[in-house]
Amino acid sequence: MRVMKWSMIALAVSASVSQFAVASSQDDSKGFFEDQSLNILTRALYMNRDFKNENAVAKGQSYREESGLAARATYESGFTQGTVGVGVDALAFGAIKLDGGPGRTGNGLFAADSNGHPQDTQSKTGGAVKFRLSDTVLKYGNQITTSPVFSTDDSRLLPEVATGTLITSKEIKGLELTAGRFTALSSQTGMGRDSINGPHTPGLKSANIAGATYQFTDNFVAGVAASDVEDNFKKQYVNANYTLPLSDDQSLNFDFNGYHTKSQGQELSGDIDNRIWSLAAAYAIGAHKFTLAHQRSSGDSGYVYGIDGNGTIFLANSVQYSDFNGQDERSWQARYDLNMKSYGVPGLSFMTRYITGDNITTASNVEGKEHEVDFETKYVLQSGPAKDLSFRLRSAFYRSNTAYSGGDNNDFRLIAEYPLNIL
Repeated sequence: MRVMKWSMIALAVSASVSQFAVASSQDDSKGFFEDQSLNILTRALYMNRDFKNENAVAKGQSYREESGLAARATYESGFTQGTVGVGVDALAFGAIKLDGGPGRTGNGLFAADSNGHPQDTQSKTGGAVKFRLSDTVLKYGNQITTSPVFSTDDSRLLPEVATGTLITSKEIKGLELTAGRFTALSSQTGMGRDSINGPHTPGLKSANIAGATYQFTDNFVAGVAASDVEDNFKKQYVNANYTLPLSDDQSLNFDFNGYHTKSQGQELSGDIDNRIWSLAAAYAIGAHKFTLAHQRSSGDSGYVYGIDGNGTIFLANSVQYSDFNGQDERSWQARYDLNMKSYGVPGLSFMTRYITGDNITTASNVEGKEHEVDFETKYVLQSGPAKDLSFRLRSAFYRSNTAYSGGDNNDFRLIAEYPLNIL
């Protein structure tokens, strides 16, 4: 794993020392109540998966269909004035089942009892206390995380929620440093404080994380991160993103992401030794964007994540259904995006992509192969009483050979969201 040299940090510090003379975020604090916010997000989700042949993942279940409605209230106070500001965050999430019964569950919308009956309702609440000194914030409690080595998933009705401590520092212009320790992770369908499950054991023991991101120029940003997930694995991550402007409405973007994961301790996630990276190049011209991406995995295993959050896979070919992260897998993606604003329909967008992967090492010593085709349409209301209400239709068609994965699947999702700012 390539780790950022301390000389790079030193360069950033020496180049930005003058920033200490600028007023900090805490100096600009208006107060606990004056800077508070309360947001509510309502999400409706219909999802079905149609398994086309004998499927190891579905375990004989050929069809899954569920729908539900969720509401999330998130409160964030401001910080008290003074040298050290104090504040609190709170969350209250709830969901109700609209449809889906025994024999059709399994899409991850609702937990099911021992008889396979999905729960009719589910909810979770939490809170965190936070402190700010200058431009450094320490938060302890329940929180949503977006670190590339510890990221909570939000792909269903309710998000995962982590419990622990996170420090975020922006004392130097362009440089963001993070460090944290998390001791529990609530799954999307698990309402308990620690309900995430690894391959061989339930529950997260602890995860220590650290990261640094530096904005070198307006067009170039790079970062590194690392994690130590007790008795599971250690993970390192690197990213570089560069945008080359070509004209007022044309640009090229290059995005590189890489991970190195190695098991440790009791190896509760299995015997892992994996390196995986992706490189995406995107050409944007007006309303159109064309993307090509290549992803490659190597080592004695595939890429493993989940016990450290089911969003912890910042790779180009991690798409709607498959992540294309098998052992020794090589995958390619071609993608096209269209923004209809340029054609007089602001808020309407389309996306389609094709991903193919091969060279996958399997237990049968037969080369594994897979491919996926995705289509997505989204519309966001631009004005009126329902401004920002969005509708999104997502379809994925996944196929693999018998040597790899769980077989063929059609994945269809219809999502409606309405964000509302109360305070």
